[in-house]
Order: sequence, then C-alpha cells, then structure tokens
Amino acid sequence: MPAITSSVVLRTTLLLVCSNVFMTFAWYGHLRDLSSRPWYVAALVSWGIALFEYLLQVPANRIGYTQLDLGQLKILQEVITLGVFVPFAVYYMRQPLKWDYLWAALCMVGAVYFMFRGEPSVSVVSHQASGVSVSDQSSVISADSGRQLTTEN
Repeated sequence: MPAITSSVVLRTTLLLVCSNVFMTFAWYGHLRDLSSRPWYVAALVSWGIALFEYLLQVPANRIGYTQLDLGQLKILQEVITLGVFVPFAVYYMRQPLKWDYLWAALCMVGAVYFMFRGEPSVSVVSHQASGVSVSDQSSVISADSGRQLTTEN
C-alpha cells in the first residue's frame, strides 16, 4: 500500500469521520433527546439521520477500497468509531471519561498493526474456483475477495 498519507486514504478517513458523527447521533442521540417519545418516533428520526451517514459512508468505502483491502477498511472504521464515540459520550451524553476507553483504544492499536503491517509471512497463491484447497506443503485460507494466502506447515 502506498504511504498512509495518500489522497485516497485521507479522503476515505475524512468521509468516514463525518459519516460516524451522523451514525453516532443516529444510534445514541435519541437516548438523550427523544427518551420521552415513543420508540418508533426515535426510530424514524434515527433513520433520517442515518441516511446522511450512508451518503458519506458508501462513497468513503468505495474510494477507500481502491487502495485498502476490506479488513483494513473495517479496522479504519472501528478506530474512527471509537474516536468519534468517546467525545460524543463525554460531551454530548455527559458520561464520565473512563479508563476503559483508553484500554479499548490500545486494543485497536493492535488491530491496526495486524491489518496494516503489510504482507505477513505467507505467500499469495492464485484464486481457485473451488474456494479452499489444501496442497501437500501448505494450507490455503480463502477470503471472500478471492485472494488466497498459504501458511507454512
């Protein structure tokens, strides 16, 4: 993957941050603002907010998928979600800032490392129509994307 500061990754990240702001309000804002209203009112309002999330999230994932694989996109999304959720919880929902957020973020650092470290010590083999195959010297791990990795036995 090119440098993490690439235009594609930066645009993807910015769109996902904006998308996550809408998502967080859609998922949790009603707990504060609409708690006295019937659940279906909260659901309709949340769906309206979620529309704006999807208008940003879908292009973000399409742009990002040109340089990132699916796993990298997912971990990027999760890191951004935590980064948006913590200020939302503390400032908007008036929840206490807890050490658990830090521990969760440290776990995310590990996830980011494993997803962005580059090719692990496995070799890539061509896509086979059968999905998963095992040869005499290695086992094959098949991904939905059609990429297969072999691990040394």
